[in-house]
Amino acid sequence: MNKKILRNQMQERLNEISKPLYEHLSYEIARTLFETSEWKTAHTIAITVSKPPEVDTYQIIRKAWDEGKEIVVPKCYPNDKRMLFRKLTSFNELESVYFGLLEPIEKFTVEYAANEIDLMIVPGIAFSRSGFRLGFGGGYYDRYLENYDGITISLAFSCQLVDELPIESHDQSVSKIITEKELIISHA
Repeated sequence: MNKKILRNQMQERLNEISKPLYEHLSYEIARTLFETSEWKTAHTIAITVSKPPEVDTYQIIRKAWDEGKEIVVPKCYPNDKRMLFRKLTSFNELESVYFGLLEPIEKFTVEYAANEIDLMIVPGIAFSRSGFRLGFGGGYYDRYLENYDGITISLAFSCQLVDELPIESHDQSVSKIITEKELIISHA
C-alpha cells in the first residue's frame, strides 16, 4: 500500500464533505472529546490549529481556554525536521507559514517541553483501529512522540478509518481515536 496514494484518496474523500456536514461532524467529535477523562483532567493540551478538511480544532481551543486549560500548538522547523510546542493564548499569536499552516509567532509565545503536556491531540489523514495513523508526510509527530510519555488522542471523521495502514518501525500509535460515531481505544 502506497502512502502517497492513500493520502490522495483520503484527501479526495474529505473534500466531498459539505461545509454544514463538516461543522456538524466536528461538533460531535469535540463533544465526545470533552466527555473523556483525559480531557477533564488535562491542564495543558497540545493541538494543531486545523485547516479544513481536518476536524475543526478552533472550537476545541476556545473550550479549553474557557475552562482555564493551557493550549500549546506546534511550531515546525523544516531545516532539521524538528517540532516544538508553544503556548497560545490568542489566535492573534499565529502566523501563516508554509502550505498555509498556522503556527505560533515565536516572539509572542513561550515554548513548552514534552513533559509539561498532559494531552496531545495528534493529527493525521488516515487512521487504523489499532491506533496507527498516516500523517501528512513530514514525520514531525512520529519523531516528537518517540520522547513523549503523555496521553495521545486523534480526532477523525469516520470516513478516515481504514482497515490497514502501511506501518514502519518509526510509526507511533495513539491511545484513542474519536470519530463522530465512536470512541476507539487502540491496543497498539
